[in-house]
Amino acid sequence: MDFLNALILLSNFVIVPSITYGSQLALGAIGVTLIYGVLRFANFAYGDLMAFGTMCVILFTWLLKSWGVNLGIFPTALLALPFGITLTIIVSLFFDKTVFEYYRNKKSSPVTFIVVSLGIMFVLNAVVRIIIGPNDIVFMDGSRFIISAVDFKEATGLLEGLTIKSTQVITIITTSLTCFLLFNFLNKTKTGKSMRAYSNNEDLALLSGIDPNKIILITWIIASILATIAGTLYGLDKSFKPFTYFNNLLPIFAATIVGGIGNPLGAFYGGFVIAFSEIALTYAYKKFIFYLLPFSSDSTNLIQYISTDYKFAISFAILVVVLIFKPQGIFKGKVI
Repeated sequence: MDFLNALILLSNFVIVPSITYGSQLALGAIGVTLIYGVLRFANFAYGDLMAFGTMCVILFTWLLKSWGVNLGIFPTALLALPFGITLTIIVSLFFDKTVFEYYRNKKSSPVTFIVVSLGIMFVLNAVVRIIIGPNDIVFMDGSRFIISAVDFKEATGLLEGLTIKSTQVITIITTSLTCFLLFNFLNKTKTGKSMRAYSNNEDLALLSGIDPNKIILITWIIASILATIAGTLYGLDKSFKPFTYFNNLLPIFAATIVGGIGNPLGAFYGGFVIAFSEIALTYAYKKFIFYLLPFSSDSTNLIQYISTDYKFAISFAILVVVLIFKPQGIFKGKVI
C-alpha cells in the first residue's frame, strides 16, 4: 500500500508534469531546429513568437466567449487556435520578407542572423506587452480535472490522490498528433523530402530544381504553427505571462542541442530529457522516501533540497555538459 502511495505521489509531482512540460518543450524545440536546419541560424525570437501566438489565441478566446461561443468541457482556446496560428504565420512571414530576406540575399553570416533575431525578439516582446500587458492571464475554461485527488482517494482508499488535469491530457494528445503529422510530412511527402534535401545540401538541392523560396515559406509556416500550439498549451496548463516565454527559450534551446541541433526527432526527445531533469531534480523527495521506508516516520514536512529557482540553471548545466562532451547531441545533428 505504501508503495502505491509513493508511486501516486511521484506521478502527481514528477511523472505527469514532466510528460506535459516535455511535450510543450518538444514542440518548441522542433520549431527551433527546423529553422536552424533549413535557414541555418538560431532564432532567438522563437520564445516571443510563442508568446505572440498565444496572445492572439487569448484575444480570439475572449472574443468567442463574448459572443457566447464555447466548447463546453473543452477550453475555448482550442477553437481560437486556428485564428492565432494564422496571425502568427502572417507575422513570421512579414519579418522574413522585411528583415531576414534582406540578410539572406546578402549572404550574411549566421552571427548576423542571430543579432537580427534578437532585435525581432525585443520587438515582439514589446508588442505583446503593449497589447495584452505584462501580468499573468489565466484563459483556461471548461472542465479543469479529469481525475481529482478526492475522487481517487475515495475510489481506491489510498492516502495519496491522483490528479489529472484536462490541460495535461490535451497537451499530450495534441503534441502526439502534431508530431505524428509533422514527421509523416517530412518523411513521406515530396515537399517534406525537399526540405530535408535543402537542409542537407543547399547547392545540390538547387541543382535538383528545388525552389528555395517555397522551402523557406513552408519552414516559417510550420515553425509558426508549432510556436502557437506550444505556447497555447503551455499557457493553458499554467498561465500566460510574456516574460515566462522569454525564459522558456533556454530550456527550448537546451532541448534542441541535447537532441542534436537540426534533428526534429532529437529535439522531440530532448524536450523530455530537459523536462524530466528540471522537475525530477527540483522535487522534494522526503515524503516519497518515507513511504518506502520499512519503519514509520513523520513525512508531513516536505524539504526541498534543490529549489525550483534553480530549474533554468539545470537546463543550462545540461546544455554546457552536452556541448563539452557530446556536442552532436543524442542524435547526430543537422539532419531534417
